[in-house]
Amino acid sequence: MLGTRKPKNRRRQEGRRWRLPAVDWRRVALSVASVATLVTLGSALAWTLDQPIQTVSVQGLFQRVSPVDVERAVKDRVRGFGLVSVSLPAVQRSIEALPWVDTATVGRAWPRGLSVVVIEQVAAARWGANGLLNARGELFASETRHIPPELPRLSGPAGTEGQVAQRYLAIQGRMVEGGMRIVALRLDARGAWEIDLDNGVRVRLGRRQVDERFERFVAAALPLVAQRSGDIDYVDMRYTNGFAVGWRGGANDAAGA
Repeated sequence: MLGTRKPKNRRRQEGRRWRLPAVDWRRVALSVASVATLVTLGSALAWTLDQPIQTVSVQGLFQRVSPVDVERAVKDRVRGFGLVSVSLPAVQRSIEALPWVDTATVGRAWPRGLSVVVIEQVAAARWGANGLLNARGELFASETRHIPPELPRLSGPAGTEGQVAQRYLAIQGRMVEGGMRIVALRLDARGAWEIDLDNGVRVRLGRRQVDERFERFVAAALPLVAQRSGDIDYVDMRYTNGFAVGWRGGANDAAGA
């Protein structure tokens, strides 16, 4: 006879049943209440500390920047905010948008003030007719009335400020070592480079192999320029193995490498 067969692993299957762990809802409620209390206390503390900004302390070595303009830029940006809710990066951007400001650092001065430290731009070169470049090659002023006369004059197509400044910084030391100073460096629309020295001599480097041509000028032509700068109009380095000298009398001489 066929009988009903009981599964052999029934007890084992029953032993594997998964049960939810018991939850202490009272403890959960207390935890939620504690978090809510902390949030409420935090909000109350922030509201208490978020006092209106009444004072702005401005520090820096000022020659071109007016502390009054800095303070005005800060007050315009913090209007409607308290000491906690005000955005310090936004205040910093407002200050750095002022002419001749390079960088600004802004901090909170409890209980109701802000502290500002300003670093001015340092003009390293003149750009075009009325522009100024800093040491990073950035054009920070495009229309300046008063330009220090000792600054070198750099020029080139729009957008090449950094490229021209980088080359100037790379070669000016070599000229100083040779007893001369660069007063102008030009990059024309065709990509050709030309240097004006403080003794009135022009150096034509052209468009190709500019670094190699400059090194050849320093090694071969610079001694001649140092000796006879009063007689030389220009030095043309656009030759494969040598250079040409244009004399102030109008004659031209070619020298081999």
